[in-house]
Amino acid sequence: MSTQLLEFSDKLAAIMPEIGSERLPSLMLSMLKGLVPFDNAIIIHYHLDDIPKVHYNDIPPLERETQIDQFVNSAFLLDPFYRAAVDHKQSGLHRLSDLAPEGFEKTEYYRSYFKHTEIKDEVGYIIHISPSQFLNISLSRLSFAQRFNRTQIATLTDITAVIEAICNAQWGNEIKTSSSNDNQLPGQLDSALKHFGTAYLTDRECQVVQLFLHGHSTKSIAERLGISPETVKLHRKNSYAKLDVSSQAELFYLFIDSLASLTSYSGGDPLVGYL
Repeated sequence: MSTQLLEFSDKLAAIMPEIGSERLPSLMLSMLKGLVPFDNAIIIHYHLDDIPKVHYNDIPPLERETQIDQFVNSAFLLDPFYRAAVDHKQSGLHRLSDLAPEGFEKTEYYRSYFKHTEIKDEVGYIIHISPSQFLNISLSRLSFAQRFNRTQIATLTDITAVIEAICNAQWGNEIKTSSSNDNQLPGQLDSALKHFGTAYLTDRECQVVQLFLHGHSTKSIAERLGISPETVKLHRKNSYAKLDVSSQAELFYLFIDSLASLTSYSGGDPLVGYL
C-alpha cells in the first residue's frame, strides 16, 4: 500500500467515529488535503427553501465576513456550481472552468464578487442529499502556477463515492430550521431570480437579462436564443432603459438590492414594490 493511500485510509478510519460531530468537516477536508493539496476550502449546504448554510470555511477572518455574507445573501444564485446543481441536476466533482459560461471573467458577478476571493482555480463536489438539499465542497488554489492537474482531479473523482457517503451520513438527516434573523433573505430566492424583470420587460428581454446575469456573453446568448448579436444588444439596450440602468454593473446591483429589500416573497417579479 502506498504512503498516500495508507494516510488516506488512516484519516478515513479516524473520520468514521466523528460522524455527527462538529469536527467532521475539518477532518474530511484534512483527508482530502492529504491526497490533493489546496489553499482554501468551503462547505456550503443548500436547501432550496432557505438561505445557504456554511459548514466550514478557512477564508482569513478579516475577509470572511464580507465575502461569505455577500455570497449566502444573494451572490450564490449566480454561482456556476449552484446553477449546475439546480438547473442541470449535476453531481460529482467538477472544475469551475468547465461549469462557468463563456466570458465568465467579464461578468459583473466575477468583477463584483468572485475576483475578490483571489481564486485562480477551483474544483468542487456537488453532493445531493435529498431532492431539495445538496452540498458544495469547494477546493481552491490561489496561484495560476499551481492549478489542479489531471492526476489530482482524477484522484478526487475516484473517491467521489466515499465523499458522498460521508456527507449523507453527516447531513442526510439534518432537519432544516428557519432562520430568525430578520436581515436574512426569505426562501424561494431562486424563484425571485427567475422572475426578475418580468413585470417590466418582454419575454425575450427577460431571457436576455437572465442570461447576462448568469454570466453569458453577447455571442453565447445569440447562439442560445438563435438570434443575431445585434438583436441581443438591442434587447439589452431596451431592457436597461426600462429598468433605468446603464450598465451590467448597475443591472447586477439592481438585482442584488431588489432581493436584499425583500421582507417576504410570495412569487412574481421582486422589482415590483422596489422600483
